[in-house]
Amino acid sequence: MSTEVYQLRRANWRYLCYAIYAMVMCTMMLFSCSQSEGDDPFSELTISDDQAAVTAVSCTGQPNNYTLSVTIASPDTGCDQYADWWEVLTPDSTLIYRRILGHSHVDEQPFARSGGVVDVGADEFIYVRAHMNNSGYGSLVFSGTVRDSLRPDTLQASYASGLEAAAPLPTNCAF
Repeated sequence: MSTEVYQLRRANWRYLCYAIYAMVMCTMMLFSCSQSEGDDPFSELTISDDQAAVTAVSCTGQPNNYTLSVTIASPDTGCDQYADWWEVLTPDSTLIYRRILGHSHVDEQPFARSGGVVDVGADEFIYVRAHMNNSGYGSLVFSGTVRDSLRPDTLQASYASGLEAAAPLPTNCAF
């Protein structure tokens, strides 16, 4: 066999090995990125009818000085069951801001309330979630950065539930 034919076969074999390697890697990436229904991190997420849901968030202002307008849908029935706050927190469970809601919104659903100063940077990832006085946090939240816009998301209702005892807290319900 001539040297030229040998080098050609060796080069073809090398390219074939690269092609097989690339196909194997792509297949592994495809299967590692796809999830079966059982692998879904939200498959055990429970959303009950007594939870408050954040349905929209808009932000105005400057970094570390934002005002958020948060729209909440909640099953308010009066002071016995109402959305009593919405809050902003970081993924490490740090409470950034809490807007206390002083009364129920039985006849105003969904409703929007603004609050601030929310002291976060434009690229800082945050969650915005709502709380019911008698059933705790809702699972339907908004998350993201102010720069890239906050989007609908979900969290376990028990996520950072220790914040329920953090100040400020509502002192009463007007109606």
